[in-house]
Amino acid sequence: MIRSGIGYDIHRFAGGLKLILGGVEIAHARGLEGHSDADVLSHAIADALLGAIGAGDIGQHFPNTESFRGISSIEILKRVAELLARKNARVLNVDATVIAEAPKIAPHSTAMRQNIAAAIGVSESDVSVKATTNEKLGPIGQGEGIAAVAIATVEIVRSGD
Repeated sequence: MIRSGIGYDIHRFAGGLKLILGGVEIAHARGLEGHSDADVLSHAIADALLGAIGAGDIGQHFPNTESFRGISSIEILKRVAELLARKNARVLNVDATVIAEAPKIAPHSTAMRQNIAAAIGVSESDVSVKATTNEKLGPIGQGEGIAAVAIATVEIVRSGD
């Protein structure tokens, strides 16, 4: 059975934090505020993968508790991939878009794809990372934060199939 899931995440900028997207630290004046490392790209992908197998969302599996404070979002993706494996689900494809006015994402997209692919156990060619701006509209367009949206397609093998 082929299933798809959609994920979305948004975090606001804050001073004194690292900016991490797709497991890549990007030089920028501000980072994203969040309970984990606030990697919106990895969070959107995790939600898409969880949605594809009907397993809720990232907040259910990784709540804002002390045990998850500062957790790497690449580690979150690894744990989600383990959950998929337990459900006999195999990732076929992930397509994600980062929405930000700055910084430029394209110079980092290959490293992001590599990190994400390794975390979820697929080939780099099975992961797409793109970027766009919000054309200066709304909070993202005004440079207040970054958002990401993702879709994941998985194949679930039922016993006896």
